[in-house]
Amino acid sequence: MAETSVGRAVEQIRQMLRSQELLPGQPLRQEALAERLGMSRVPVREALKALEAEGVLRHQPNVGYTVARLSSEELRQAYLMCGALEAIVLRELPRLGTAQIIELTELNERMAEAAEAVDVLRIAELNHDFHFVIFRSSGLHLIVDEIERIWKMTEAYRSVYLYDESARRRSVREHRQLINALRRGQTERLVTIMDTHRDAAPVQLSPTPPVSVHCGHQ
Repeated sequence: MAETSVGRAVEQIRQMLRSQELLPGQPLRQEALAERLGMSRVPVREALKALEAEGVLRHQPNVGYTVARLSSEELRQAYLMCGALEAIVLRELPRLGTAQIIELTELNERMAEAAEAVDVLRIAELNHDFHFVIFRSSGLHLIVDEIERIWKMTEAYRSVYLYDESARRRSVREHRQLINALRRGQTERLVTIMDTHRDAAPVQLSPTPPVSVHCGHQ
């Protein structure tokens, strides 16, 4: 039960990051967070430790936890790492089967619906699922786990990208291009599309996202 509560707390804090309820540099008080999440302080404390281990949060003795704030250079390096690791994974992909292509198509269709509804939290979740269906098909689990770590670390920044209407439409369109390349087994085209898809986000990213609701995105 405790482990389930910790996992639930971790996921709810992630959602608060995606929705910009929590922003980079913002301090977190365990008592207030436990009340906000409707649970005791014990699972919240363990969730904060888990998120610190991922680099999502930072902790200072006698100060407490804050949402990690990344500099422009750190964001640039994060995207460089993702680009290098994702290219390795994509080049190791076997030819995807019909069931996987259908799954990706359905995920992208649901993402298009969420984009029309401007449901940024849902878009972020579906976008993550779409990419990691592809990445995990490679079987390179250690590398994919590292890609996911970087995604989580930059999530508060990447979500900003999804508040832009043209960015949401571009993401759905580029997902369709990725699906076509996967269907045809066009590995190098797949890598090229993914690079373009990823590199669109940093142009709009700032080391300090705005407080109003106006980033993986990737």
